[in-house]
Amino acid sequence: MPALFDPLWLVYEDPALLVLEKPSGLLSQPGLGPELSDSLITAVQSEWPEARLVHRLDRDTSGLIVVARSALVHRALSQAFAERRVEKRYVADVSGVPDGEEGWIDHPIAKRQHRPPLYGVDPAGKPCRTHWRLSSQHSSCSRLALQPLTGRSHQLRVHLQALGHPILGDPLYGEGSAARLHLHACGLEFSHPSDGRWMHFDSPVPFVLP
Repeated sequence: MPALFDPLWLVYEDPALLVLEKPSGLLSQPGLGPELSDSLITAVQSEWPEARLVHRLDRDTSGLIVVARSALVHRALSQAFAERRVEKRYVADVSGVPDGEEGWIDHPIAKRQHRPPLYGVDPAGKPCRTHWRLSSQHSSCSRLALQPLTGRSHQLRVHLQALGHPILGDPLYGEGSAARLHLHACGLEFSHPSDGRWMHFDSPVPFVLP
């Protein structure tokens, strides 16, 4: 049975766009094959048939996502993302404790396999840059505030694995014993495509640092 739209997902609504909280475990858009037909956007379109996905979150990543309600708004927001005029913030719990309080990860990334999609650091890959900052630590793990300057698939997961501190609950790039992937899109800021208002959204982290 396809996922039904949950009103609790809705963070903000106006005639131009929606801001939603995607739950962990739900695809942003349908994948290949009937077993991957369930997604956030198909559920949203049951309530707003005109809705168009602007960007994506990995299936196991939760948090804020923006959806356009017209082709015009979709083009404007897609351009804002492409030109890096959208600020995205994440929280991740990782294995171990990084050296220092903050830093940059600059590793190009390329796809290594298609099904399931798997990426890795590759000198011939697409340029990627992520800023990290240590928020807290507890025993053998820590919480990081993350800000990706690029938006590559699996960027944060691959970058943190390359740093030597994979995200907890990550079955592809780390140690997957946690109940879920400890990665959450907690902040989103952008200029409203209709009137230029600066939009600012925050989402509480739905998991605890072990």
